Amino acid sequence: MQPTMRAVALFAPGVFLAVLPVLFDERLWWMWVAAFALFAAAIAFDAAFTPGRESVRWELELPGRLYMGKTSAATLTLTGAGANAEASADLSAHVSPMGVVPIEGSETALPLVPTRRGELVIEALWIRYTGPLGLVRRTLALEVDEKRPVIPNVTRVRGQALMFSSRTERRVGTKVEKFLGQGSEFEALREYLPGMDIRSIDWKASARHRALLSREFRAERNHAVVIAVDTGYRMSEPIGEGEARIPRLDHALQAGLEMSWVGLKQGDRVGLFSFGSRPGQFIRPRSGVRTFDALLSATTGLEYGGSETNYTLGITTLATKLTRRTLVVVMTDFADAIGAELLVENLGRLARKHLVVFVSLRDPLLSAVRSAKPETPLDLERTLVADELLSERGLVLTRLKRAGVHCVDAPPRHVGTALINRYLQIIRREAV
Repeated sequence: MQPTMRAVALFAPGVFLAVLPVLFDERLWWMWVAAFALFAAAIAFDAAFTPGRESVRWELELPGRLYMGKTSAATLTLTGAGANAEASADLSAHVSPMGVVPIEGSETALPLVPTRRGELVIEALWIRYTGPLGLVRRTLALEVDEKRPVIPNVTRVRGQALMFSSRTERRVGTKVEKFLGQGSEFEALREYLPGMDIRSIDWKASARHRALLSREFRAERNHAVVIAVDTGYRMSEPIGEGEARIPRLDHALQAGLEMSWVGLKQGDRVGLFSFGSRPGQFIRPRSGVRTFDALLSATTGLEYGGSETNYTLGITTLATKLTRRTLVVVMTDFADAIGAELLVENLGRLARKHLVVFVSLRDPLLSAVRSAKPETPLDLERTLVADELLSERGLVLTRLKRAGVHCVDAPPRHVGTALINRYLQIIRREAV
């Protein structure tokens, strides 16, 4: 228990006013004693009527799980506390600071914003309140020790995926679509009509039936898709804006899960591969929406690496695990053109047998620095460095495209949408 600022504000001028009469007549010394006694009595009264620990009833309810970069709330039910109550909590690392939350009413929402996957731990809860006069303040430390898993934001995944539900490409392969003279899976023969592509005519069947027949094809389904995620130290760097400033790895996993949801709805088979300094886990491509839960569990358990990524070992290991032509989505990043040499070489080799999509996260901070008007020599130097980094990035992407690799380079906020668009474009063209 300790005095509040209100008590200090009352005591300081009170001492001056109590001493002032003594300057005129020393026999008025008792006024100072009376003022001090009155102040002490007020403090004692406020302390006596300030609720103690045994009078406070509290309950903290946490959500079952929390999502990366999304604000969740723990509900604090508090009764029996004094006036001007406030709450705070001791949180585990990689969680945005909660700060001091004022308590109004019996239930209060305490904001929780995880910035990394893993486990969120609330070790203790701090409750602070004042007495009826507001002169003393009591602070209670309450042991909580509650833990909740932090997973990628699947609510955003499903929301992003639903944006494509009304698009024509979204339905390619999900239900039978017939393209005359196109596609790769034979569907049926039908009578040739004027206006149809002459290349769709099946001359052997026409001769056998003595009528012009054309072939119909449907879009192929059951493509094999593997999301290859880099877990090296560069992917642990936070990137983004505001509340969404989370590690590159989590932005990549978010985009990969969004594409996986769309792919599984399409009827394709989706798998996962992680690699860093050493190859990580591998989930073989499987179909069915239930596969999404397995992918979500696997991505939740991916740890942030602290070593440099070994592209040669990781991509070579992945190539040995793929038994048929596969759409491989490689989600990684690079610092400069020199550091990307091994990346370009290994992705080019992988693209000779498989269809490779390279996904990188463009740092919005670099674009903002390059486009900002420099006002000082230091600003000019930053602009030049940002421009050089972005130029080298463009050169690496150009080399990858020449090697037959599809490239998706977008800011964290738009990388999921860009990846889904590229995936649907590839499936529509049946490039796999």
